Amino acid sequence: MPKRTRRRSRHANLSDKTPEYTEDTLVDIVDEQPSPFLLVLDGVQDPHNLGACLRGAEGAGVHAVVAPKDRAVALTRVVRVVASGAAEHVPFVQVTNLARTLRYLKEQRVFVVGASDAAERSLFDLDLDRPLALVMGAEGGGLRRLTSETCDVLARIPMQGQVSCLNVSVAAGVYLFEALRQRLPSAPLPNTHITLKPKPR
Repeated sequence: MPKRTRRRSRHANLSDKTPEYTEDTLVDIVDEQPSPFLLVLDGVQDPHNLGACLRGAEGAGVHAVVAPKDRAVALTRVVRVVASGAAEHVPFVQVTNLARTLRYLKEQRVFVVGASDAAERSLFDLDLDRPLALVMGAEGGGLRRLTSETCDVLARIPMQGQVSCLNVSVAAGVYLFEALRQRLPSAPLPNTHITLKPKPR
């Protein structure tokens, strides 16, 4: 990771109220959060997909969304509209070298899970209640080779129908909320016991 300078800056356009986060922000989040929860997007290029991913990430309580600066969509106005306000609440961090960033996260004991339709392990078999980075691939191509090789483990959604895969934003939602389900403290089930009274004769 690069040497720290400042935590974040603002866009030059004053009408744009969305803060611009730097790689230093990611360092701060990993340092400050006892169990970081991150979404990493490896080259998502459709602004509608990015917006939907940001919306899902914010809803799941993700601490930051990470994406490469090159060959990936930036935080455009379309992205913000689709994100429905999520872009103003979840940090979107663009990094120069995604593989290097993933290696840094692993050094910080963050469990890096890559999404792959060809993976042998099911998402639902993994322990996600830990410092976590979920890595989603680009539309069509999926994870790049180096990204895939850098992950700790690859996992798939066990599809049951004839369709072999999901849209990246839909798949991200499945991964995010399975992780959230595991990370939420368990609560007792409500008392649904019903006492049946005998009918009067």
